[in-house]
Amino acid sequence: MSVQLSVLSLVAAALIVAALVSFISTPVVRTLAFRIGAVDVPKDNRRMHHHPIPRMGGLAIFFGFLLSTLIFQPLDPALRGMLLGSVVIVVLGIFDDIFALPAKPKFLIQIVAALIAVLMGNRIDILSNPNIFSAEPYWELGWLSIPFSVIWIVAITNAVNLIDGLDGLACGVSTISSMTMLVIALAVAEPDVALLMAALAGACIGFLPYNLNPARIFMGDTGSTFLGFILATVSINGLFKSYAIISFAVPFLVVGLPIFDTCFAIFRRVSKGQSPMAPDRGHIHHRLIDMGFSQKQAVAVLYIISAILGLSAVLLTTTTAVKAMLFFVTVCLVGGLYATFYLNRTGDHDEGTQPPPPPGARPRKLQDPPKDVAGNEHFFGEEERSDK
Repeated sequence: MSVQLSVLSLVAAALIVAALVSFISTPVVRTLAFRIGAVDVPKDNRRMHHHPIPRMGGLAIFFGFLLSTLIFQPLDPALRGMLLGSVVIVVLGIFDDIFALPAKPKFLIQIVAALIAVLMGNRIDILSNPNIFSAEPYWELGWLSIPFSVIWIVAITNAVNLIDGLDGLACGVSTISSMTMLVIALAVAEPDVALLMAALAGACIGFLPYNLNPARIFMGDTGSTFLGFILATVSINGLFKSYAIISFAVPFLVVGLPIFDTCFAIFRRVSKGQSPMAPDRGHIHHRLIDMGFSQKQAVAVLYIISAILGLSAVLLTTTTAVKAMLFFVTVCLVGGLYATFYLNRTGDHDEGTQPPPPPGARPRKLQDPPKDVAGNEHFFGEEERSDK
């Protein structure tokens, strides 16, 4: 019991320190963003705001996480690799928030950052067998662990970036995901993972007051890619290590909302004959807005969906009752909900078109998109200011 209390005390301290650092440094980062030109000027119908807002707020989240981690965690090789990779991601995000970098160089640098983390020990060496009737409960990946781990990190990094389209959405969803992993880590006696997730959750919580609607600052690619990178890397150490059957489902449930939205975005764009990186206005948060929800209501709906997925992940980890069925039902429910929003069109949502508002809804005053948006290749994720 004394060990558990000491761990809980450290977890609480890590969360509070990260929250305070993030909260205090956000106004400083906001001023810096204005001075260096990292400002989001709305210019098309994918933007949900109507006046210039500074971005690059993710730098405050990074400061809070980094300081809390350095105080409460010993620097082993795996943690050094994760922090070094995250520095690469944050520097890339800062430049992208200022200059709007092309997609391909960003993608290559993200792979480099993921390789740094993987080669220094953040690697998926085993994978639980999803076939519950198999005699082999898990697979040893061998050399495949390197590409598999890199793909996972890069995919989740950009999946979180994709949902960053409404005030407080990506930050709140990342808070829910990190708190879910925190609870799971405490349940399975992984104190190091719990401390990392406490630091990440605290940094997000400290930033949220500035980012909730109406937002005073956006996290930008600096924040959304950093959050995705940390969630992906820590999930490798804390969620993929279990040999238990069905534990393969837990990481996917923890970051389920970004994964579902990314899969639907890729399917939607490819089905239209577009590049998966082509800009559109068909993400789940866009469809909720077009259905008449306010920004706050849309974000609340997506918070609830993320929380349900997180609760399912906790139940899969801490209980033994019909785990496979719980996972199956959860995926079906969330998939059905996404399909409902995807199929429930109120008009043509292609670029350059504005669907008619539903009865009783106030039309949003948005500017027409520039003519060159459809062909813009400066995209790797749905973030407030990007042409994507």
